[in-house]
Amino acid sequence: MTSHAPIDSFWAVVPAGGAGTRLWPLSRATAPKFLHDLRGSGRTLIQETHDRLGPLAPGRVLVVTGAAHRDAVAGQLDELAPEAILAEPSARDSMAAIGLAAALVERADPDAVMGSFAADHVITDVDGFAGAVRTAVEVARDGWLVTLGVEPTFASSAFGYIRSGDALAEHPGAARVEEFVEKPSVEVARGYLAEGGYRWNAGMFVARPTVLLDLLADSDPGFAADLRALAADGSRMEEIWPRLPRIAVDHAVAEPAAAAGRVATVPAAFDWEDVGDFDSLAALLARDGVPLTVLGEDDVRVVDASGLVVTGGRTVAVVGLDDVVVVDTPDALLVTTRERAQDVKAVVAALKESGRTELT
Repeated sequence: MTSHAPIDSFWAVVPAGGAGTRLWPLSRATAPKFLHDLRGSGRTLIQETHDRLGPLAPGRVLVVTGAAHRDAVAGQLDELAPEAILAEPSARDSMAAIGLAAALVERADPDAVMGSFAADHVITDVDGFAGAVRTAVEVARDGWLVTLGVEPTFASSAFGYIRSGDALAEHPGAARVEEFVEKPSVEVARGYLAEGGYRWNAGMFVARPTVLLDLLADSDPGFAADLRALAADGSRMEEIWPRLPRIAVDHAVAEPAAAAGRVATVPAAFDWEDVGDFDSLAALLARDGVPLTVLGEDDVRVVDASGLVVTGGRTVAVVGLDDVVVVDTPDALLVTTRERAQDVKAVVAALKESGRTELT
């Protein structure tokens, strides 16, 4: 059996939400980053996500996205049946999105194991990804909530961490999760890497749908009951959805389940990038010997400069600047440095506060 062969009763869920505010003005509320081809590969991030998951779960891929993006997602993933794209009336964070999918899969397939994988991650090692998912599914069949732990490549303060515990004797390579750790300082992250046993939390979870919902019910029985009620009767969406809590699956389920000894981790040895800002995008696109990376049109003039330029057609010239970020779109221009790339979200916040929501 190859790593890309279909996995029996495996369902893949793709939460496609968020506006990617640190990638403004390329990523907007109306066209978030998962709808963009950020690698110049000819495929958008959500298309690449489906390319990885489709062979593992043929006919069993569900996308959960905002109602405003449903048509765009359907246009990019025309191989999906209309009922495979679930439209959220409003954003309620990842627990509601993943939980609704879990409740639907629970009703459709009593033998199912479900994996949740964000629409906007970059994973180029498709073989390594498929192998890790296959291992995680086998662990999840035994009732574990499983997370794929990404091997850290540097001391990042942008990601949460997973602290591994004892190995699972019945599943070689998997280990019990001792705790999930919030985003640390760089100094603390350096200590994690020096100590060992810590991996990045990429938010990739695999579990039986019933296990996931029952774990949620342990802390919030009403939330779990509402999700199951929605799966039983979709006509109640307007009644139920607005009262669902706004909470991430990490906080709602993964952290308390880890404290109860119910979470396992499988190592993810493949390269992974969530392209959270223009600094990470520049690093992703960097080529040996090319100091300035260009995404978009080729009409860029460079004199003694380095960094990243994203252009939509106009001629852009960069002279004498190091580690610069220039993003040119028809209605907005961003100029910053790679070091300050995380601060771009403050521009979006300021635009919203001033009523310029058409730019966000």
